Amino acid sequence: MTFGTFDLFHIGHLRLLERSAALGDRLVVCVSSDQLVLSRKGRLPLFSEQQRMDIVRSIRCVDKVFVEEAKGLKRHYLLEHRADVVTMGDDYTNKFDEFNDIVEVVYLKRTPDISTTDIVAQIRSLKPAP
Repeated sequence: MTFGTFDLFHIGHLRLLERSAALGDRLVVCVSSDQLVLSRKGRLPLFSEQQRMDIVRSIRCVDKVFVEEAKGLKRHYLLEHRADVVTMGDDYTNKFDEFNDIVEVVYLKRTPDISTTDIVAQIRSLKPAP
């Protein structure tokens, strides 16, 4: 299982999903709700939770997708979906260690030189043509 916003889907997201899927026989992906993203990042995602779920669901290595309603429900989700492994990008190192008692926690190296935050900043910095 892995968790994420998956806004402005890019190659880093794809690599995370592929490497996560390679660690087990099925991959369950929990996509953050619009309201959860707003509470964490102070802005809504550019694509709605349904659009983001549809995009992630279309990826060949993904078996199931559901929405994460609240940050405090991760343990519940891991148990409910009977996860053996949870993966996250290494920018979250140690932040999922509390689940080591129920799953193997694996932090995957991020894909270099790409992040949604950077893409959003680049787009915002573009000036309209005269």
